[in-house]
Order: sequence, then C-alpha cells, then structure tokens
Amino acid sequence: MPKTLPTELATITITKMVHGGQALGELTDGRKVFVWNALPGETVQGRVIKQKRSYAEAIAESVANPSADRVEPEEANYLSTSPWQIMTFEAENRYKRAIVEELFTHEKVSLPSLSDTVHDDRVWHYRNKMEYSFWGDDDGMHLALHQRGSHGKQIVLGSKLAMPAIDAAANAIVSQLTALKTRAGDVKTLIVRCTQDGQVVAALFTKLETFSKLTLPAELKGLRVYHSNPKSPASVPTKLLYELGDTSLEDEILGTPLLYDPIGFFQANVPVFEQAVAVVAEAAGQGPNIDFYSGVGSIGLAIGHTKTLVETDPASVAMARHNAAGTTVEVVEATAETALDYVAADATLIVDPPRAGLHPKVTARILEAAPPKVIYLSCNPATQARDLALLQADYEITQFEIYNFFPRTPHIETLAVLIHK
Repeated sequence: MPKTLPTELATITITKMVHGGQALGELTDGRKVFVWNALPGETVQGRVIKQKRSYAEAIAESVANPSADRVEPEEANYLSTSPWQIMTFEAENRYKRAIVEELFTHEKVSLPSLSDTVHDDRVWHYRNKMEYSFWGDDDGMHLALHQRGSHGKQIVLGSKLAMPAIDAAANAIVSQLTALKTRAGDVKTLIVRCTQDGQVVAALFTKLETFSKLTLPAELKGLRVYHSNPKSPASVPTKLLYELGDTSLEDEILGTPLLYDPIGFFQANVPVFEQAVAVVAEAAGQGPNIDFYSGVGSIGLAIGHTKTLVETDPASVAMARHNAAGTTVEVVEATAETALDYVAADATLIVDPPRAGLHPKVTARILEAAPPKVIYLSCNPATQARDLALLQADYEITQFEIYNFFPRTPHIETLAVLIHK
C-alpha cells in the first residue's frame, strides 16, 4: 500500500528540537537536517526523505544512544498524526517551552517570566475532531491516514488521540461503505466531531455528484454527505447532497453554550482551551471588548462584555449569530483586514488568528488606534513572535502563557496580554 520511500541513510547527531516538531542535526556536508523520530543528544541513522540545497529532511530508522526522554510510541502510525509519542509527557512540555523561548529570543521580543506549559491530565483521547481518508482493498473499505515521508496512506482503526466515540462512529460509517461496495477512489475524507458529553456528528466528502443513501448509524446523531470538487484534495464542500439526523453540536465554554457544526472551526481540546479563555476573561476585565477572528464566538461570547465579533467564514458567522441571539453583540462577516474601523482606543482587542498570524494591516491599525489592551491567542508562536516584535514599541507584554492543546504532537498555543505603554 505505501509508496516506496527513499533509502539513503545518514549518521546524524541531534542537538535540539525545533519549531515544526523535528529534531535538528547536521549532515557531513554541513547542511542542516530536520529529523523525525529523533531527540536531542541522540545519534541516529536517518533515512533522507527530502533534499534541498541548504537543508534536508529525514526520518530516524535506528538510534545508537537513546535519550532518557525516549519512550516507546503507542501507535504504529504515530509519525502521521502524533510524532511526539516518542518522548515522555514531561519532556514534551519542556521542549515546547524551550521552542517558544527560542522563537521569541530570535525576534528580540521581551517576555515576562514564563510559568510551566499549561495542560491537563489527558495525554490520550482528548481530540474532539478527526479527519480520516480511506483505503480500499479486497476486504472492503478502511480508515486511513497519510504516511509521513511519502504520498502513501496507512490503514488505521482509529487514533489514540481521538475521543473514543469518534472512532466508533467512523468505523460504523466505514462498515456501511463496505457493504455498499463503495470505491475508495470515489470518496475523499470523513470528518468526525464529538461534544464533551459524547454526541457525535460526521461529514463525508465524496467526489461523486450523487451518492448512495446511507442510514444513520446508532453511533451518530447526524451525518452530512457532501460532493467535493475532485480536482481539489481538500475537504471543501461543493454541494450538500443530503443530511441525516441533527448535525448541530453544542459545548459550553465558561458556562456559555455554543453551537457549532461538523466542518466549522471549534477548538479540538475544550478543557485546555477553557483554561486559556479563563485567562482572557481575567485579563480583559469588564470590557468593552472587540473579538477578531472570532469563529462561533467561543472567546468573545464566553468572557462577556464583548461589543463585536468579526469573522470571515460564513458558516461560523451563522453559528456566531445564533450563539449571540438575545445579546447586544454585533456579529460582522468580514476579514480582519477589512474591519479595521472596529479596532479603537476605547475597547480591548482580542485576536485569535490562523497560523499565518495577524494581517499586516491589522498590526498597523493596532499601532495607529492604540487600544488599551491587546490579548493575542496564537496557534503558531513563530508568527506571534513576529507580530509582537512589531507591537512591542508601543505595548508591554504583561502576561504570557504556553498551552499544550495537542499532547503527543509538536503543536503549541501561546497567549500574550499586551498593555499600551
């Protein structure tokens, strides 16, 4: 099933973990090499999977001197979804903090003293969303995940990161697809989401413009089947073919009920996210607040005293308007860079941008309008460090937190509270 991978091996001594999740070493020709399945202090035999003029990427095939931080991964496909299964949870949180410190030092951003990485006790079964692709063979349909270092896929029964109800629902759908003799080439992906109390919905994406009628398995409360343009590899809906049951989901953040749907954005680890929102609420005080990149309102509505939510995704806007019903909160459908007039000197600005960070126009508007506080939650500390380097001339970072929303993976979330000087 997997496609053939490169076989060139190199001896590599590992020096540190870097942003992105790999370990860093050096090849004999002096090029840096970014290595999966390796830890600082180890010497590994790495299979080179990508060659560039200035660097290479590799996957460690064997380790001569295992780090004291190394543990046996619990899943065969760990490199696909959670490559940090190779280390202890204590080491994971330590490395995440070290990576953040290095990124901000590189951008010359002055941070207050850092506390330990914030997390909860769930190392496994925390994710409320999974996206699977498919593999078909003589035994029928199977769930599959991308195999790192190739264009191939690996058959899986589920993921130890997922809440158990997610994989039960995913396999129930696969059983129906097998019974219908569905061709794997006719379906793209399956997105499955679960609330904290175990309610599950799913969205199936097919390349076909018509699709066999499924029945709603007992493991799901709702299912959507979408036609998705076969020319695009992404799970983007082109047309809703049909819907079974109720596909709405509801969770609470700080006691505020929030409705969302199977394919819109909602945080994948609600308990740890809620810890971050509690810090935002305390830092924001009694408002008023403006919430940019607001999604369904999971921060702005949960903390209260919010005047305006600004969001660009139409599905999230619709959910935000439902969630804001009965309040005075205005929900604006716009990109952040076209809603600059909402950044003002009389309201705290809350931002939770995508991985690209703040649009340059938003950064410029903050410096121009000078809101008294900016509270910046980031899913990419590298772009957050870049943005805060620009803002620190006029703002002081008074609080900074590092969150482990995604245990066993290299993903890091960071929260900065900025006060205008």
